[in-house]
Amino acid sequence: MTAEHMLAEAGLGGDIAAGVLPGLTAALASLDAETGLSTDGRNRALAQFQDNLSRLAAIVADRAANPEIADVKIERPIVILGLPRCGTSILQALVGADPDVRTPLQWEVAAPSPPPEAASFATDPRADGFDAYVAENFTGAWADVLKAHPIGARIPQECGMILETAFQGINPTMLFRLPGYYDWYRKADTRFGYQVHKMWLQHLSWKNPGKHWVLKVQEHAYHLPELLSVYPDAVLVQPHRDPVTVMASISRLIEVIRCVSFTKIDRDELGQELLHLWHDGQVASIAWRRANPDVKVLDLRFRDIISDPVEAVRQVYEHAGMDFNAQAAQAVSDWWAANPSDKHGQHKYELADYGLTREQVESVYSDYIDAYRPYL
Repeated sequence: MTAEHMLAEAGLGGDIAAGVLPGLTAALASLDAETGLSTDGRNRALAQFQDNLSRLAAIVADRAANPEIADVKIERPIVILGLPRCGTSILQALVGADPDVRTPLQWEVAAPSPPPEAASFATDPRADGFDAYVAENFTGAWADVLKAHPIGARIPQECGMILETAFQGINPTMLFRLPGYYDWYRKADTRFGYQVHKMWLQHLSWKNPGKHWVLKVQEHAYHLPELLSVYPDAVLVQPHRDPVTVMASISRLIEVIRCVSFTKIDRDELGQELLHLWHDGQVASIAWRRANPDVKVLDLRFRDIISDPVEAVRQVYEHAGMDFNAQAAQAVSDWWAANPSDKHGQHKYELADYGLTREQVESVYSDYIDAYRPYL
């Protein structure tokens, strides 16, 4: 199946198809070259690619039918950066607990059309449909995903599930390895991906706006110039954590995510892949931050987010110029009480399981450690 055929089958043409084509072509070529996938895994990948295109086509069609969606303003979104497993999801959920703040929820990113509406948002049947899908599919070996990463209809969604609809995100690599696609993505100009990302936010905001958006995904670190070309007033926040702990945790998560698609997973190989992949993003981010010192980024310690979430969120609000009122503080406290870290069981991992040592990780991440030592 060619990229052109898949785009035509999804009903995408013009500038949108032209923007998607390079990344989709790279993903398909890398999929053809990927030898470790099972037959089921290969089918999963193609189904995921088709779903990405279908979701984008729905956004494009609704936008064509309702051109006023393009006029929706997205101002000063809070964008959470950082390595995986360092509190980015927790922080997004904590800030997003405020009723005045909008986060993309998992159900609406999975099924965006028709555009969600404020009046029916709390009772939209698509949310129950999403939860039913999770209950049916996240069982057996895949149940461990829930111990490490929350999945549910009304849980905030990462930007990766949006960027992948433009085939300018890192999700295909996380799910199916695809080193050729990753090499393409790392070097690509992803402005189109962020333009599509804004189309999504306008779509989700149109009939259900909030005062502020809060967003997160680790791959923003790779492409900050492109992100800021679309959101020049973005408010940047970066939590930090010891990369040794990060690497052990993310290696286990990706192993579990991939286990249903691969005939065998070499843990040592996976450890080396992820050790360097996530470091690539930090190399780009550190260089950009040093070259743009006037752009203020709020750095936070993971341990501070965990020990005093209300204070951590207060700092985010202050950084964003937002009013951290009693409603916001109570929402943070309520969310924290309702979401203990072991809600779905313990996420267990050891660095040595992936052929890695503390010395290896600290050597590769020496630039990150030097840059952010006070926050580790």
